[in-house]
Amino acid sequence: SNFLAQKTGALGIPEFGTNFVRGILESTKPKTFADLVIISGLSHGTNVWNGNAERWINEGKATLQEVIGCRDDIMTYLISHNIDGHEAFVIMEAVRKGKQLKPEWETLMREHNVPDYYIDSCNKIKYLFPKGHACAYVMMALRVGYYKIYYPLEFYATFFTLRCEQYDIESMLKGSEGIFNKLQEYSNRRKSNNPEKALSPKEEEIEKTLQVALEMTERGYKFVNIDIEKSDATNFIVDKERKALIPPFKVLDGFGEKGGEALIQARNEKPFISQEDLLQRGKISKTNLKQLKELGVLDSLTESNQLSLFDFMI
Repeated sequence: SNFLAQKTGALGIPEFGTNFVRGILESTKPKTFADLVIISGLSHGTNVWNGNAERWINEGKATLQEVIGCRDDIMTYLISHNIDGHEAFVIMEAVRKGKQLKPEWETLMREHNVPDYYIDSCNKIKYLFPKGHACAYVMMALRVGYYKIYYPLEFYATFFTLRCEQYDIESMLKGSEGIFNKLQEYSNRRKSNNPEKALSPKEEEIEKTLQVALEMTERGYKFVNIDIEKSDATNFIVDKERKALIPPFKVLDGFGEKGGEALIQARNEKPFISQEDLLQRGKISKTNLKQLKELGVLDSLTESNQLSLFDFMI
């Protein structure tokens, strides 16, 4: 079953992964690099998409290629309508700064068959992105997108390591359904409009993490449990054989980078033989020990270093 209900694959792609830009992608259905450059302009300008290009596209008055996305588009468009290059440049500079068209410019544009929607668009714009900047963003997004398609586990490992602030490892280990249920709970709380049920800043970060985790699990990959022997302090590790990611210790609440490094150092000296050993040598807090226990990470470790009588009775 598909819990995601996402129409684009842009989740987790820089500059294209937000709700706002994913909405633009759904409306405009880009097919080429040039289309994406226009969309980058539309999403970074002010009064460029909302109530402007969005309207013309939805009403069928203009295609994606015919709306104003970047400031350069105005100059080249006007020149293509045989308006003098210098005039075209001056008009572009005024529009991109949010200054409205002078009456004589509007007359000039109409004389050169510039459509009304285009003139109206120019008058609504408050700020326009330069095309070079948009190109740089799209190049970066495409590079990341390439990995998302062809090296999915490496992409998700990097995303969860670098782009996420908070984790809900319990839900992540439950797979699609568990992750979906948690997101649903957050969504219901948001819809209730009850101030007492509002999501905390931490929960909002967890929600972002879980959205991408849901996509990953829907693509047939999974999170396996933290591993005392294999987990890193801060990086998610790719486990190709299991088509999975091994979470780092930092996904535990209150487990800082320093703590993770101390634990790894102790582990490299010699493996942990018991939970007591983990507390003493690994220098982890009782709270984190309790968390690891609840997650079942410590099932193979005895509680203390003492051999019990039963060990001899096997």
